[in-house]
Amino acid sequence: MSSTEGRRVRKVQESREAMANAAVELVLENGLDQVTVEAISDRVDVSRRTFTRYFAGKEDAVVDALRADFAKINAALAARPAEEHPLTAYHRALRDWLANDPAAWHRRPRSGELLRLLHQEPALLAAYGHVRDEAERASVTIVARRLALDPDDALRPALAVSLAVGAFGTAVRFWIRTDATTPLPQLIDEAFAALAAEPAPSTTRK
Repeated sequence: MSSTEGRRVRKVQESREAMANAAVELVLENGLDQVTVEAISDRVDVSRRTFTRYFAGKEDAVVDALRADFAKINAALAARPAEEHPLTAYHRALRDWLANDPAAWHRRPRSGELLRLLHQEPALLAAYGHVRDEAERASVTIVARRLALDPDDALRPALAVSLAVGAFGTAVRFWIRTDATTPLPQLIDEAFAALAAEPAPSTTRK
């Protein structure tokens, strides 16, 4: 990539991040129903047409940073040693993200408030679900590649990712409760430990 292309890519990314950040700020300040695409565009001094080149709507802009976070988690998952069990690899990928990303959720200002809002607003929850499902499909592909399996035909990668994402999501839901006092990294460790300790179903017929 040339230096000119590199600057163009950075400018595009910076513009996208500015609009996404403005969307989050306005929604947290005023509530989803009171925020318009025009208000977001005005906050960062761009046209509505520019906004719609990047986002399908205000909900998509609000969850955009989370899309980038899931991409970081998947990058960490892909970098884990090939011999690790899939659940262990996903857990350690989460720990790598939490430890090394200065913008991880437990460090990012108001991220807990945003995540609570996502679970309260149906339109935002749908947008968040789309991002989460997209990331989960990418995780399945990564795990399948690690196991030398077909992601579309093999059960194990999809099951492993489903369990890992479930543990992650459960930890997050406990973390965003208004009375929560346990740090997110600790909750994630506890969730995966509980998952590992859960006994396998009995195969004995009664």
